[in-house]
Amino acid sequence: MLPRLIIFNGLSLDGRMDWGADDQGLYYSLVDFWKPDGMLSGSNTILAAQWPDEIPGEFSEMLATKAQSQLLAIVDSRGRIHNWPAIRKLPFWRDAVALCSHSTPPAYLHELAVQQVKTIVTGADRVDLRRALEELNERFDVKVVRVDSGGVLNGALLRAGLVDEVSVIFNPVLIGGTTPRSLFVAPDLDTPAGVIGLKLLQMEKLHDDFVWLRYAVVK
Repeated sequence: MLPRLIIFNGLSLDGRMDWGADDQGLYYSLVDFWKPDGMLSGSNTILAAQWPDEIPGEFSEMLATKAQSQLLAIVDSRGRIHNWPAIRKLPFWRDAVALCSHSTPPAYLHELAVQQVKTIVTGADRVDLRRALEELNERFDVKVVRVDSGGVLNGALLRAGLVDEVSVIFNPVLIGGTTPRSLFVAPDLDTPAGVIGLKLLQMEKLHDDFVWLRYAVVK
């Protein structure tokens, strides 16, 4: 069974995800709206993150309820993430799972085993996202997944028909540029058949002219 999957991103009005395109405090104040018990990220997002050397004191309450928090799943077919002990000790999730494929280097799979990192291996050349999500549900009882990632993973999930909802907070700014980091990165379509329809679920004006839009993906 597939868990419910929600893409949630902050964007500038022209669709960029960089250069302060979102308000992190506002974004993270809303992530519990869906009561997710899983979080899905790509390796690029994890590698770009700034991890603290020590857990700040304000996270003590989160640490106390860590067992009830969400499970982090990282798509890492190429074996790029090596700081699993630091990632797993953070209070934002109860544990972390590596999503790999049958092309993942054996040495990396051995590294994960030595560090006792839970692993899902599925797909030939890259992670079979559908099967990986099914295993997150079957093995770890994950029912609702929030995607916290960039446009590449978002695009792969959308093209595979795995997304149930797209939620966006628009920051009232324009950034511009010729290489925008957009919400949805995927190969261009050859026909209109691949266009993904959306149905508006919610439209809300937040503080400082931010706007929150929620759309169901039409399947």
